[in-house]
Formats: sequence, structure tokens, C-alpha cells
Amino acid sequence: MQKNGCVKVGNTDMYYVAFGEGKKNLVVLPGLSDGLWTVKGKAMLLAGSYKRFFKDYTVFMFSRKNDIPEEYSIEDMADDQAIVMRNLGIDRAIVMGVSQGGMISQYLAAKHPELVEKLILVVTAPYANETIKSVVTKWIEMTKSSTHTELMLDTAEKVYTKEFNEKNKKYLPLLARFTKPKNYDRFCKNAYAILNFDARPVLSKIKCSTYIMSGDSDNTVGNDAPYELKAAIEHSEMLIFEGLGHGLFEEDKDFYNKVFEFCER
Repeated sequence: MQKNGCVKVGNTDMYYVAFGEGKKNLVVLPGLSDGLWTVKGKAMLLAGSYKRFFKDYTVFMFSRKNDIPEEYSIEDMADDQAIVMRNLGIDRAIVMGVSQGGMISQYLAAKHPELVEKLILVVTAPYANETIKSVVTKWIEMTKSSTHTELMLDTAEKVYTKEFNEKNKKYLPLLARFTKPKNYDRFCKNAYAILNFDARPVLSKIKCSTYIMSGDSDNTVGNDAPYELKAAIEHSEMLIFEGLGHGLFEEDKDFYNKVFEFCER
């Protein structure tokens, strides 16, 4: 099964994709790139990485809601995610959040524990530390003063290893063309939410089994973030990918196998 869907939330709606035939649910929340490029209509494109899950799981990947209000916080995003899951009949799921999606997932597990069976936090942090603030502030400024290609180049530099960028640099102009939004309003609202993020007061409420996956060369969230999460979340374990950074889920060939193994425990 592959599905491109849209679900009601408050006075707006939210795009999602779903694939797989299984009874178990895996909910995936992407990072800040969702502010440029939502999951709308991309079920076929996004399903490939999750082939191993198809038999036993239904995988849902969600964008942020379509109409994002001013001063919309990460906590608000988590509350809306809970509403959407219930609206779709997802009463329990393993939740994997990547980068900003991991920030939303922390609040989701802390405030709506009945929905979250297990938690997977990928290249994320418990609060907006100095590294995050510096990187995200620069990106916000670049939406006003730079071309989209320059923004994509800076993103690639912060997210991927030199080797990966060297190998894929010919695709960057194409990516820039596909991800250029009509305007940067959605991207900036998501980015400002990151700058104001701090889940530390609620992390002790996360009681489910938690898997923290990070690189030891993360130029976007810094290298202390996974250790801070591990110290604050009771039933957590950590996997550090050597030599990789914020894009480890694209660079490590075994990443999705490791996720599957944790889900299956």
C-alpha cells in the first residue's frame, strides 16, 4: 500500500504519506527541510528507504500543518501531531523524529505518552543550543539576502560530510530547483520555533524505551546534544555514528536496518 493523504487539524489540514501493510505503526516526523518541501504527493519517492518495514508495519510520514500561525511553537506542533494521529486512528506508534522532527517527538512522548510506544530521536537536541542558534539564524538571514542555491549549498555544508558533498555536488542545482518555495514564510516560522525550543523541563516525563542516534561530527546541532538527551531520558540508549554528521540517515547505508532492529526488539 502507498497512500498520499491529507488530514484535518483545527482550522487547517496536514499532508502525510503512508506505506506498508503491517498492523504495527511507525510515525516519522522530518526536519526543517519540511518548511521548504512537504511530503505532499511523495509517497512513492519516500517509501524506498522503508522497504524492510512494509510487511509488519504501516509507516506514516507527516508534514507540519499547512496553515502555520505566527509564534507556533514546537510544543504546539506536538499537540497538533497528537490530534492528527488520533484523527487517523493511530492510537499507538513507534515515533521517529529527525532533527526538528525529533524536537517535536520529545514533546509528543512527554505530553501524550499513551500514543508513543517507543521513541527514536535522530540527530536532534533537547534545546536550542548555541550551535543550533547560530546555524538556524544564518539560514533565516539567508532567506532574505541570498539565492536559494546559496541556501542549499550552506545547508549541504552543515549537514553532510565533505566526501558526500563532493560525490553529489552535480545534483545540487537540481535539488535547489525542486525545493525552491514560492516564499520562505513556512520555512521561517518553523525555524523560529527551533530558536525558541527547550524541552528540558519535560524530558523526565518520557518513560518509553528511547533510541538516540547521532553522529560525532554534527555541525548543525553540535556533538553534546545526544549525551544531554541520554542523561535526561530515563530508558534511553545511544548510538553514535563515527565520522558522520547531521545527514547520517542518508549517508549510513545501514541506518534503516538499525532502526528496524530497534523497532523489532
